[in-house]
Formats: sequence, C-alpha cells, structure tokens
Amino acid sequence: MLIVLGLGVRKYSSELPSLISAHAGDALWAAMVYCGFRALLIKRSRLMAFLAALSFSFAIEFSQLYQADWINGIRATTLGALILGHGFLAVDLIRYLVGCAVAFGIDGLRAGFRSS
Repeated sequence: MLIVLGLGVRKYSSELPSLISAHAGDALWAAMVYCGFRALLIKRSRLMAFLAALSFSFAIEFSQLYQADWINGIRATTLGALILGHGFLAVDLIRYLVGCAVAFGIDGLRAGFRSS
C-alpha cells in the first residue's frame, strides 16, 4: 500500500497540493522502510524498528554525497533511483523522520487495538 501511495505521489505530483507533492514521497518511503524493519525485527520492539529504519534512511541520504560513476550508474536506473535517490537534501532527513514517526505511531495504535 505504501509503495502504491509513494509511486502515486510521484506520478500525480502536478495534481496534488504542493505540500503533499514536495514531501509525501520521501515520508512514505521512510514509512515503508519502517514497515520492512518491523517485519524483519518482529521479535524486537517497535522502537528498535523505528531506530533501524531512521538510521537506514539517513544512511541512504548521506550516501548521496558519494558520487562515484559506479553508484551513479545504479542511481540512473528506475529501481536504483527509487532506493538510493540522486542528491543529498537536508530536508529529506526531516521527511524521513516524519515518515518513520507516523508509521511508528500508527503501528502503536494498531498494537493497542489488538491488545484490547
């Protein structure tokens, strides 16, 4: 679901409010990363998945400061661009934090509903 929403935001960005089109894609990407870590770390706490997802997202963003030909070749592919991005933007770190935090919060609400 998050992948579909993220791709939709990118495809229909001209149809969406500028706040959504500018920020939602990266936040949704980070939320997807949180869900991936949550699935991989099922026996661990939600906080561990949050920290792992945020660390991974930040590492990907900082890796964009490295611009060697071989990694830029990967970034030139559709999948490589979706995973690795292109250029470092400090604002992306905030987008990732928001995406991970929202996913963490929704996960906590969902967990609360399950236990009641």
